[in-house]
Amino acid sequence: MQDTPSTQTPTDEDKFAAPIAKGVDVIIDQVKRLPMGPGVYRMLDEDGNVLYVGKARSLKKRVSNYTRLQGQSNRIMRMIMSTAAMEFVVTRTEAEALLLEANLIKRLRPRFNVLLRDDKSFPYILITGDHAAPAIVKHRGARKRKGEYFGPFASAGAVDRTINALQKAFLIRNCSDSYFENRSRPCLLYQIKRCAGPCTGEISGEDYGGLVAEAKAFLSGRSQLVKTELAKHMESASEALDFERAAIYRDRLAALSHIQSHQGINPQTVEEADVFAIHQEGGQTCVQVFFFRTGQNWGNRAYFPKADKSFDESAVLESFLAQFYDDKPAPSLILLSHGVEELDLLSQALSERTGRKVEIAVPKRGEKRELVDHALTNAREALGRRLAETSSQTRLLEGVAEAFGLKETPRRIEVYDNSHIMGTNAVGGMIVAGPEGFAKAHYRKFNIKSEDLVPGDDYGMMREVLTRRFSRLMREHARLEETAEETQEDELRQDQEAFEEAGSEADEAASMDIPAWPDLVLIDGGQGQLGAVQEILEALGVTGVPLVGIAKGPDRDAGREKFFIPGKPSFMLPERDPVLYFVQRLRDEAHRFAIGSHRARRKKDITRNPLDDIAGIGPTRKRALLRHFGTAKAVSKAGMDDLTSVPGISEAIAKLVYDHFHE
Repeated sequence: MQDTPSTQTPTDEDKFAAPIAKGVDVIIDQVKRLPMGPGVYRMLDEDGNVLYVGKARSLKKRVSNYTRLQGQSNRIMRMIMSTAAMEFVVTRTEAEALLLEANLIKRLRPRFNVLLRDDKSFPYILITGDHAAPAIVKHRGARKRKGEYFGPFASAGAVDRTINALQKAFLIRNCSDSYFENRSRPCLLYQIKRCAGPCTGEISGEDYGGLVAEAKAFLSGRSQLVKTELAKHMESASEALDFERAAIYRDRLAALSHIQSHQGINPQTVEEADVFAIHQEGGQTCVQVFFFRTGQNWGNRAYFPKADKSFDESAVLESFLAQFYDDKPAPSLILLSHGVEELDLLSQALSERTGRKVEIAVPKRGEKRELVDHALTNAREALGRRLAETSSQTRLLEGVAEAFGLKETPRRIEVYDNSHIMGTNAVGGMIVAGPEGFAKAHYRKFNIKSEDLVPGDDYGMMREVLTRRFSRLMREHARLEETAEETQEDELRQDQEAFEEAGSEADEAASMDIPAWPDLVLIDGGQGQLGAVQEILEALGVTGVPLVGIAKGPDRDAGREKFFIPGKPSFMLPERDPVLYFVQRLRDEAHRFAIGSHRARRKKDITRNPLDDIAGIGPTRKRALLRHFGTAKAVSKAGMDDLTSVPGISEAIAKLVYDHFHE
């Protein structure tokens, strides 16, 4: 009697042995041709998307490590399994490789790297050096304008407040050069003692230069010396019974004290440094950054980089630092709360980029350690607040799913609204909310382009907005219909996710990333608007997207909104329901965004010059025409002879301009 062969259920490892082996084969094939020198490598999936960017002292040795699966983390195993191709860049030094790696990570945003999010440029204070009467202005971006830069500041608001106080303290102008040149009498800022009035000679050039020198000294860390000098002048004026002048010095001293009182801690032994502290909790990471320049605290900012749980604090901080200084100069000293593996290499790379020595240290005692501990406390508190907000947001999203009968908790909610005035400058706005609140990087505005629309036709505007939005979504992120084969693929994917979560319970799917397709679409409107949206999506072949219309209550009262869902009777939520407040916030945010976009477009149209519409007329020729004729209206009335007499305007260009205005 023969034994019947037993049927064994394949394990998770058996299922994924083939894709892992395929990824290893790709890597082995590449290793054969790699040099021993430094460089940067990229791992790509089947669609050409970059999975991971890494740097190496020896490309051959580093990449060959991925061919040995023993002891690899789940993150690395998933990365190998998804690899279908690799790309390489050879560099001269490892420091160059580190800088290139950081640049590529920021630009390509690979899913398996630590990603620095919300990396906006920092504002600076600029005291201009290209004018006889320097101005004090806020500056962002490349330092192309001549002058002295002070900062960075943690926020634009901090710069504005500081400039406001500095104007009171030093009476330096902040107007544009063209405004300055065309003044015939002092402006209002002179009247309210916020400017010395150099434009009309209310102060001599020498005395104004003294004010500018004092401002530079204060911003350069010599604040106590400046305050001492001002106090002496105030006492001298008071003794001379010149109380009006004494009051001016008193007000200037008060303005300086106001600046310093808002700076928090001001170290005694640290002239210039950035302080980084990192804290991990609940699967999330916070990096708190404090900026100290010229012995003064110029504010702090919290970052929440995206990183897999397998990255410890040191690994996250190391990758964060390289990306942080990719587009900004590093100070002479960087203080860290945790040591990083390649501290010396990072210091060397930043020194090469900055052109001067950059020291990176993990202080153990003294005032520097106190600064790091202070930053670490702020990192813990910031992450605690974020975790609390995320938890609250999760509960609200669960409430939305229950209120609107959704199968799952939504991870992407889209809200649409339109804004226009009598049909002019019509703009559609789409805002997005997810597990971490409003996702402003996903917001979109739609300039209404259709010429067939009747002015004020809200249905027509919504039709254009949704048609453009979902047509593009279907092109770029097509959703497959459920066929038997695809169902099997979906089951395989679910098995894969189960395998991936074996060592890490929260991965990309649970990292609060926002998917491309909405789980819920909210429309500002009632049954009619909702019906129109249904027709649009059906015409596009889009199905399975939950729709909810929000009609304003009687007399447009907040709290009495009526909700419409296709195929169900309308209903209202209890007045004090947190979900109702949440939906109101979403609708109000969509309204704010649409109105803001409309106002920006209207402002642009108001300031638009008719010469902008003429092909072949660039900024230089436009300036030449306006300098010669004064206004665009005068240009429109000019004859051919007048136009050709303008420097830089040939006969062919003059004919273009003339024909444009004389069709």
